[in-house]
Order: sequence, then structure tokens, then C-alpha cells
Amino acid sequence: MTRRLLVLYTGGTIGMDHTPDGLAPVPGLLPRLLARFQSAELTFDVEEYPELIDSSAITPVHWNRIIGDIASRYDAYDGFVVIHGTDTMAYTASVLAFALPGLGKPVVVTGSQLPLVHPRSDGWSNLADALEAACQPDLCEVAIAFDRLLLRGCRARKLDAASFAGFDTPNAPPLARFGIKAEWLRQHWLVPQGPFSPITLKDVRVAALFLTPGAGTALIGQILAAARLDGAVLMSYGNGNAPADAALLAGVAQAAASGTVVVNISQVMHGAVEVGAYAASQPLARAGALAGADLTPEAAVAKLTVLCSQELSPEARREAMQRALAGELTLQPD
Repeated sequence: MTRRLLVLYTGGTIGMDHTPDGLAPVPGLLPRLLARFQSAELTFDVEEYPELIDSSAITPVHWNRIIGDIASRYDAYDGFVVIHGTDTMAYTASVLAFALPGLGKPVVVTGSQLPLVHPRSDGWSNLADALEAACQPDLCEVAIAFDRLLLRGCRARKLDAASFAGFDTPNAPPLARFGIKAEWLRQHWLVPQGPFSPITLKDVRVAALFLTPGAGTALIGQILAAARLDGAVLMSYGNGNAPADAALLAGVAQAAASGTVVVNISQVMHGAVEVGAYAASQPLARAGALAGADLTPEAAVAKLTVLCSQELSPEARREAMQRALAGELTLQPD
């Protein structure tokens, strides 16, 4: 059975070529190179964005275009591949995971560490894996295909800029491994929940704040008290620990009281925020910060951005932050 896919090409290293100023996107290059993957079993259309960007320049405006392109063509294709730069790939994959609730088809994000024109480019295998994954009718979530792995998009992090193994999901298993044959780990795949209901992002104020020893602790409290954020991700130590700094706790309390959803996640790669594991985890919780379990920073920012883009009360947003909406966190048993 022939599968029909839509490939959205947003930019990134994979489609760059050498120019007098260095590597830069070249319009038309990637769609031409992709033609080798067309077959009797797989056909796809390529939508090359008019402004091919380095992913470090991604904004919610770009995310809304991707969301809109998938939503408007949802019934016409069996799956979707989003070609994207690696710097913010985990952010985009996380946003799509939350902004496309009820997804019943695969959306696979990929890119490369070296451009396709490089003789050792990893882009060819990443594209092949992404296209194959996007043909799986029972893959109903947003995933990243990279370095012979298929990863849940809202669990993934970019962990390496110096090797082809750029991404991993530190607190979750892969969805597939690609060798001579694809090993589809379907026991980890999500089951569609509800109708497909894409969400358009609004101009919301969400920020991530990285806790450090010294003056930065009080500064974060001052920012939370004054910035009038819709959502804030506080990246604390270990299992969610932070000093009982008066300015920090006052800022968290003031922000939470004003309706800002403050989420406490850990700076470490493996593990989760566990209120009560250490006494030092208690002050933030008492001040009004939610325990973010093992959310990645990318998923926490994305989830808050999508929730704050909806007409929800602060209480409803807080409740949703503590539920798994797209397989993004590990819920602790009661």
C-alpha cells in the first residue's frame, strides 16, 4: 500500500551548502536531493518554507506555521516529516506534541549534524528513518528520528553537538531502533486520545530560569516578582532542591498568587523533582511552585506555552501541568 507523506522543510544544517560566507541554506537543494526516496510504496510532497532559518532563530510564529500546515493538510496525508535544525529541534518537537492533541498520525522531526552535501553526512540515514517512521499507521505521536533512534519528541534533548548521536531521551526509552531492520518498540507508543484538535499559539510570556549559587538566586526571585509572566520554569538542583532564600521564595509566592504557573524541574539529566525527598525541596513547593517530575526544560517550556495559549484558568493550567498530556513525564504512584 502506497503511503503519502508531507515533508515540511523549515531550514537547518541538513539542506545547507558551501557559500563564500560559509554554510548557508540553499533554496531548492533539499527538495531536489529528497527525490531519491520516492518509490512505488512511498510518495511525498515537499513544502519548502520561503524563509529557511537556522533553528536558533525559531519563534512561536514559525511554530504556528508548522502547526497550521499540519492541521490544514491533516486529512490529505498519511504522515508528516518536519525537517528542522538541531539547536531547537527538541523545543519544536515538544511544542508540536502539546499543540496537536488527538494526533492520530505520525509527525516525525529530523535534521542532521552535517549537511547532505558533506560526504559523511548523517542526514541521509536520518531522513530514511524519519520517512519510514512516518509511514507507520499506528505511530500517533510526535517523534524525533536521529542517529538510528526514534525518540518521543517531548522527552528528547539535544545532548551532543560534536557527534552524530545528538539526541536522547534521558528518562524514557526509545520508540524504535533502526538497524538492518527497524525494531519498532510499539509497547512504548501512545494511543490516540480524543479528536484531533490543533492549538494555535498566542503571544504569551514564558521563561526558563536557571538557579545558581550566589546572587542569581535572589535575582530570580526579583524577576518572578516583577516580570508578570504567564508561566515560569525554575530549574533547581538535584531532586528539586533550592536554598530557602527569602527573595527567591517571595518571588515564587508573588508570581503564583498573581496567576503565573511556576514549575520546578531539575537541572540534572536523569531523575526527577521529588518534593520531600530532601528538606531543601519543601520551601519552593510551599511558596507555590509545582513539582515538574522529570519534565525536560524543552517540554516544560513548550507545555506551559501551549497551556497559556488556551483560555484556561491558572488552576486549570496548574492541574494540566501535573498530568501527562503527551507522554512527557513519569507520574509517581500515589
